[in-house]
Amino acid sequence: MQELKLAVDDSPTAVSVVLAWLARLAVVAAFVLIGATKFNSDPRGEWYRVFERIGWGQWFRDFTGVVQVTGALLMLTPWTLTAGACLLGCTMVGAMVTDIFVMHAAGFALLPAILLGVIAATWFAGTYGTTSRTPKDRSSADR
Repeated sequence: MQELKLAVDDSPTAVSVVLAWLARLAVVAAFVLIGATKFNSDPRGEWYRVFERIGWGQWFRDFTGVVQVTGALLMLTPWTLTAGACLLGCTMVGAMVTDIFVMHAAGFALLPAILLGVIAATWFAGTYGTTSRTPKDRSSADR
């Protein structure tokens, strides 16, 4: 009697790798843009007014922009993905805490919470998911 062997092919497909990279690039582009907007020193600018209300000074606005742009760029390579995700995650946790306890606008904390989830999902896909492994050659798998 023959033994039944079941095999699960969990190797990523080319499509799943491309989609994971597109998601990562979207996160990178979003945080480069968000971080870059913090460098506008116009007193009538939105970020200028927000950081004035926070009360830590405008140096903190610049620092936050640097952290966000740096974190986004670090997410581009597999070797620095975790560091970049940690930097961006810290800025989102800080934004949530600030929205709730300093600005007294708990509803505004929802957007940083969603972005934190997107950062975590992108990190997970890059660390354990499709972009951490190479797609299997389908022609050799069929042999």
